[in-house]
Amino acid sequence: MASRASLRPSTQKGYGSGLRKFMIFCDTFSIPEKDRLPASLAVLNSFALWAAADPDPSDLAFADGTPFEPVSVETVGHYLSAVRAWHLAQGWPAPLTEEQMDVIQYNLRGLKQIQAGKRKRPPRPPVTVHMLGCLKRTLKLDDPFEACLWAVATCAFWGLMRFGEVTVKSRAAFSGQEHLKRKDAVFGRDINGKDYVRLDLPRAKTAKPGEVQQVFLVRQGELCPIDALENLARVVPAAGDDPLFSWRDRNGEIRPIVRDTALSYLNSVFTAWGWGNAFGHSFRIGGASFFLGQKVDSETVRLLGRWRSIAYETYVRAFEQIASQHLSGLATRYGF
Repeated sequence: MASRASLRPSTQKGYGSGLRKFMIFCDTFSIPEKDRLPASLAVLNSFALWAAADPDPSDLAFADGTPFEPVSVETVGHYLSAVRAWHLAQGWPAPLTEEQMDVIQYNLRGLKQIQAGKRKRPPRPPVTVHMLGCLKRTLKLDDPFEACLWAVATCAFWGLMRFGEVTVKSRAAFSGQEHLKRKDAVFGRDINGKDYVRLDLPRAKTAKPGEVQQVFLVRQGELCPIDALENLARVVPAAGDDPLFSWRDRNGEIRPIVRDTALSYLNSVFTAWGWGNAFGHSFRIGGASFFLGQKVDSETVRLLGRWRSIAYETYVRAFEQIASQHLSGLATRYGF
């Protein structure tokens, strides 16, 4: 009561908005209660970057009306003050030292420069190796739709692919000139005799007109995208001009996998395992986060993901804390 009375009514109202935004962030990215109070530098840094960026209107996480209004970098400072006041009111010390606050302010200034007068989408929470493992345990890989879904998930993750490169907006939207077909997946072996698959993208976001970009996939143990594609070919045989990521309905007709349908199904699995919603970009960012965490050179990751610059590192590393919660102790957690 005393701590609350020390704040002016207008300040209490502003702090309430900041605290609500912090709780939305925590719920969206499945931050455990114990990591909200007290909150770490990593969590608050991620929150600050997220709050200052625009959401993707097509992301399913906001389709149910979850309120999200991006704020200025300056307003984020007030939000952090709200979280600080909440900690003090609950009997905890201030969550950030002056030095840690300087770190966040430095990152926010960098974000502001990157935005350069135009709003950007927020960092997506990454899909992790552990989540892929649980997804595989859940799916029935002899089912046409779920076999296709597994191929989509593994290729998007290990190939650092945009979700629009592995799915279509609607069944009627499939075009052989724009989307991957069965014949665009080339299976081969390198000079060392190791298996690989090359996906020749007919069209890509960063490609010049007429340019074919390529995605290379290699063996990845129990979560292997090559195995997933080979399984898809067995379960869903199709012609060379049919969609690569496709399944057969009950009438035996080939159907391309639709973005919203795929995400909805994937999220039903992830939420059943206790995680929040994934976004289309979550697989691409998750794969990049994993490679960087395994000390793969950032330039190599940039080339694999076909990013134009290493600015993607800021986008990925905003969620290092969330990713580390899933990536630590992998060998003992699920034994792949």
